Amino acid sequence: MNNTSDIGFGEDTADIRVYIARRPPMAEYAQLQQLKPLQSGEIALINSACGNGWRKVFNVYSKLLFVLDAQQFTFSRQAVSWQQYRDQFLLQTGSNTALLFSAPELQPELRTVHIIAGRTHAKALLDAGLAAQLTWLNNEFAIDKFNRLLVCPYFDYRQLNNEKLAYLAQLIKALDE
Repeated sequence: MNNTSDIGFGEDTADIRVYIARRPPMAEYAQLQQLKPLQSGEIALINSACGNGWRKVFNVYSKLLFVLDAQQFTFSRQAVSWQQYRDQFLLQTGSNTALLFSAPELQPELRTVHIIAGRTHAKALLDAGLAAQLTWLNNEFAIDKFNRLLVCPYFDYRQLNNEKLAYLAQLIKALDE
């Protein structure tokens, strides 16, 4: 399903869609108005140009994919490590992943998992009209099971550590239960 309003990196048919507030501060992405699959090596270029904050986003995204239930998702079978997955597959054509700077287009029948990174970003999206009914599970995580939408801490090691990644993976698994 090609959503013409999707702006970000990855595939338009991605089953795992992560939403963050800002795009990398690079000239080549400043005017991006669609979903763009990344090319091999492009994540390394973004990391080099934009620093540790973006490195953390990509690392945490890859680590999340590797802790997801292997019966539900095949990410951990595509590479020997989350690092290899990040470098060879994440947000590229065929990856089944997307990182979006636009608002979610919720279509529950598509079985897509939507993850908003950061409580502040979630609040801004809701204030802008996102039609979701979030149930806050604690200070950091929320769920709208019908729309397959989750809110979690921002994709940073300190905010979304391994324990919280495992919890997020459990929430994703629970969407299909």
